[in-house]
Amino acid sequence: MADYDLEALSLPELKKMQKDIAKAISTFEDRQKAEARTKVEAVAREMGYSLAELVGTDSKAKRAPVAPKYRHPENPAVTWSGRGRKPKWFVDALATGTTAGDLEIR
Repeated sequence: MADYDLEALSLPELKKMQKDIAKAISTFEDRQKAEARTKVEAVAREMGYSLAELVGTDSKAKRAPVAPKYRHPENPAVTWSGRGRKPKWFVDALATGTTAGDLEIR
């Protein structure tokens, strides 16, 4: 391992060294995880399973859609779940004096 006189280094040199060390640690951990995953997948294959079957994770799992909570006052086919950014029609309806309760699907 290299011997460094840290006291002799300037601040930019120390910061660059710190950045290089953080990157080296990160890539080392990534390599270790990849190696471990490869070994575990090989053992699972030997036993006739996939790793996903054993750990019960599916990276492509989808969330169920949320039921609509509000309906457009003039076009009932247009709805909003109440999550995320408010649609323009909802904001416009509130601006004209309509309440959110008036737009709720009952």
